[in-house]
Amino acid sequence: MFNPSFNITNKTLTNIAKIEAAEEVIKHSPLLPLWEKQFKEDAIIRSAYHGTHIEGNALHKDDAKDILEGREVIGRPRDIQEIINYRKVIEFIDEEAKRKIDKITELLIKKLHRTITDKILSAEQMGEYRNKQVIIKNSSTGEVTFRPPPPLELPFLMREFVYWLNRDDKDSLHPVLKAGITHHELVRIHPFIDGNGRVARVVATLILLLGGYDIRRFFSLEEYYDKDAVTYYHNLQKASGGDLTSWLEYFTYGAAVEFEKIKEKILKLSKDVKLKEKFGGQQIYLTERQMKLVEYLQEVGYIQNQMFVTIFPNVSEDTVLRDLQDLIKKGLIKKVGSTKAARYVIV
Repeated sequence: MFNPSFNITNKTLTNIAKIEAAEEVIKHSPLLPLWEKQFKEDAIIRSAYHGTHIEGNALHKDDAKDILEGREVIGRPRDIQEIINYRKVIEFIDEEAKRKIDKITELLIKKLHRTITDKILSAEQMGEYRNKQVIIKNSSTGEVTFRPPPPLELPFLMREFVYWLNRDDKDSLHPVLKAGITHHELVRIHPFIDGNGRVARVVATLILLLGGYDIRRFFSLEEYYDKDAVTYYHNLQKASGGDLTSWLEYFTYGAAVEFEKIKEKILKLSKDVKLKEKFGGQQIYLTERQMKLVEYLQEVGYIQNQMFVTIFPNVSEDTVLRDLQDLIKKGLIKKVGSTKAARYVIV
């Protein structure tokens, strides 16, 4: 019976508290962009780039962005395909989270693997447990760092793991801890011939989404791991002896770093505490231009017609005036005076 061994240390508790606090701030920010799509796209690009780069993909971040935006890129076909597949798998888990699926099954994990390895592995290897013994070596020294379980044990280990994941008291474990344990266990079992790290990270992300930690899907845990891949692999390996305590400290810290980064981004858009009090937690969605106008008002204190060209050199005065009228309707700003010298100020 799979029964992970770990202690919840003060470090882990502190990290989870930071994640909770960041999520609360994001959830209750009074101003949110209509351009959430841009935030999400950025998170997908970061996830696809870092999630494949950590495993040896040679493409640059700009290449990943170009591929995901439909532009042509010169590179190894495998590298390009990995980026395309990563986007597909992220979109797929997003849909699964929206449907609020109540179980993560072996079939689902195999489907994620098929999506991740589409056009990369052969048809009989995609979404199927490996039938060969593999070893993990240190690429620089050639030393064997990890020997995953033999193929014969895989169906049993995966059945046990999935049973643990979906057991009746599954909600008694914090989603962030459950995601961390899942991440490690899938890397340890190494059920597939290739793509295990990507499957582990994607399933861990799905668990966070299902546990309510979606923060509008603006985050990318992959970026944190890839920035110091040596530490990432070292922490995974350290836990292979069976005690997940230090791995969970590392995992929760990475999630806290990423969630706090998103919190700062959102706070920039919702600087004015008075706004929060005024709207009593109700969220107001603004366009990118309106965000810029509100930020300018917060910095300078007022806007006049002659300032429009400084803020938006390529936008007509009528368009800016329409944006300002909408902000007046929303009760965010007011117009003082009625001539060309009139000022717009925050209410």
